[in-house]
Amino acid sequence: MSDPSTLNQKDTMQAETFTVMVASKQGWLVTPDTSFAADLVEGLKKNWNRYGYFLCPCRDTEGNRAADTDVICPCRYAKEDIAEFGHCYCSLYWSPAFAASGKEPSGLSERRPWPRSQT
Repeated sequence: MSDPSTLNQKDTMQAETFTVMVASKQGWLVTPDTSFAADLVEGLKKNWNRYGYFLCPCRDTEGNRAADTDVICPCRYAKEDIAEFGHCYCSLYWSPAFAASGKEPSGLSERRPWPRSQT
């Protein structure tokens, strides 16, 4: 009999597949820095296995899915960040134009409101 606590666990390949599917669907690219991408994928996997959803690995959790809906990967702010800066907050996803530019990603200001309402 399977251990119920591991039934919905994700492995690294599943988390990586998720990121590639998101990028493809949105018309984005995954960062070409494979080491950095692997670290982010590992963070997504750990967050799934801890919380049950792909919480952005670069953000803090509120501790529940309802409060974290804006930062479930791809976060609510990714499209705007990619349109304005060429990459998302954690730099996992890039626009094709940004990738072609040869530029390095820069730190972005946090768009997530603070303080967040307590629900």
